[in-house]
Amino acid sequence: MGGEEEKIAEERIMDISLKDLSNKLEEFAKARDWEKYHSPRNLLLAMVGEVGELSEIFQWRGEVDKGLPNWEESDKEHLGEELSDVLLYLIRLADICGIDLGDAATKKIIKNAIKYPPKVF
Repeated sequence: MGGEEEKIAEERIMDISLKDLSNKLEEFAKARDWEKYHSPRNLLLAMVGEVGELSEIFQWRGEVDKGLPNWEESDKEHLGEELSDVLLYLIRLADICGIDLGDAATKKIIKNAIKYPPKVF
């Protein structure tokens, strides 16, 4: 295993934060001189393309059970890759727009909890 692959494999052992992913994405873009292409519009369109690829995985399957018990491991791996693409573009988009995604998501959960209180039986 190469240095970069080994480093990524080691990090899989521990939980990674949105901030960690954000920093890795920024480093990745800088190392390739891609920052000039990472405008909010371009990142959004790239993310929408990835959502389309994610949608294709489910397109003709109908409803599927939680945990995907009847799926091949290769299909689950493909799903994980497409979910990751969407997540990574979302994190990068939030960063470029100056949004703390973790903070925004936490506030949104609180707002939804107030808007949709649990039913009392």
